[in-house]
Amino acid sequence: MDDLLARAREKLAQLGYKWTDQRRDIIAYLAEDLNQHLSAEELYAILKERGEQIGLATVYRTLELMVEAGIVHKLQFGDGRSRYEVADADHHHHHLICNRCGQVFEVPMDWLEELEQSIEKDYDFEITGHHLKIYGICSACKKAAGGEKGDEKPL
Repeated sequence: MDDLLARAREKLAQLGYKWTDQRRDIIAYLAEDLNQHLSAEELYAILKERGEQIGLATVYRTLELMVEAGIVHKLQFGDGRSRYEVADADHHHHHLICNRCGQVFEVPMDWLEELEQSIEKDYDFEITGHHLKIYGICSACKKAAGGEKGDEKPL
């Protein structure tokens, strides 16, 4: 985590931004568990619960700044809220999203690596990134519904 904090601090300095306690607190919390996908409101509530002196507007502004700086990814999972995760080049993964309960699961592998290499070669196209989201019904929701299909949230 210290390496991530140092990289974030350096990146913000390159862009002319100061390293504040609030910015440190936000990136530090996100870095604690790279599998989380928190909204600004959820992150704000957690930080306040921990006793941090921070406002919701500061959380929103800081997250948007970190997206702009490439420190954090902004994700949309179809629930009407933006969610955020650390942009870590060593943490390749894809997302499974349950259409019923909205839970997001990370799949810690990069299924598209071979495809990307082929596209770059065949089309002389430099790929700078990708996001893969797969929608379906999680095992808990299938069990709760007796394995029935239907009642899915629209994509």
